[in-house]
Order: sequence, then structure tokens, then C-alpha cells
Amino acid sequence: MDKNVLKQRISKIFFPTIALVAVVFGAYFFYQWNLLRQNPQAVAQAEVADLVAKVGKLVVLPTGETPTIATVSDLTALKDQPFFVNAQKGDKVLIYAQAKKAILYSVTLNKIIDVAPLNIGTQAAVTPPPVTSDTITPPTTTKTTTKKP
Repeated sequence: MDKNVLKQRISKIFFPTIALVAVVFGAYFFYQWNLLRQNPQAVAQAEVADLVAKVGKLVVLPTGETPTIATVSDLTALKDQPFFVNAQKGDKVLIYAQAKKAILYSVTLNKIIDVAPLNIGTQAAVTPPPVTSDTITPPTTTKTTTKKP
């Protein structure tokens, strides 16, 4: 066989196949982009549902509540907190506000690192300092007298 004939056969098969693959990938990504545009929270909701499913296989989770998810990103800021002693960068914290629970989950190890009660209290009202008589300045009044004719 001649090399030119072989090149023609390969190009007749190779280039259309590459074009078909590119069209399929383009259609897939357009479909995903369109879904995301219709519901921007879909990705976040799917991530929360996936994480809750994984953690739910390891520990009994509170029901009737969707957790708030936080990701451990700066260990130096958390070093003084006992809950985060064994945490690693990338670990997830599931915060159940109504059940008052916090769960530290290692994504890389697929293990529960720690479970702790969540102390969300109301802040005490700030009371102003007591007022003493030294700090009170009485208002100045001027008395005007008018003479009658």
C-alpha cells in the first residue's frame, strides 16, 4: 500500500472521530452550564447531600435539619480550639444549629474526627458603665427677666 493511501484512510477515520468527540463534550458541558444557570445553588446542594450521605454511614445524624458546611482551611487560626486539634486542611465541619452539634469529618480518611456540642448562646447585652454625679453636667439655663412698663 502506498503511504498516501494509508494517510488518507487514517484521516478519513481520525478527523471525523475527533470532531464527534468534541461535539459530544461540547454538548455535555453546555447542558451542565444550562442546569447551573437555571439553579445556581444546585452544585452546593448536591455537595451537601453527598457529604451528609457519607457522614451518615459513619454516625447517626440529626434528622429534619440541613447542616451548614464549613471547610477547614487555616489550621493556625484554629490551633487554640480543642475541637480542631486533630483537624487537617480540607476537613469538613457539619454544623447542626437546631440539634446543637458540630461534627468534624476527614474527607481524606473518611472518618469522623470529633463530635462536640455546639454552644450558640445569646450574647449578653452590653451594659453601659454606671453614671456618677461627677460625670453629669447639669444643663445651663439662663434666666431672663423682662421689665414691665
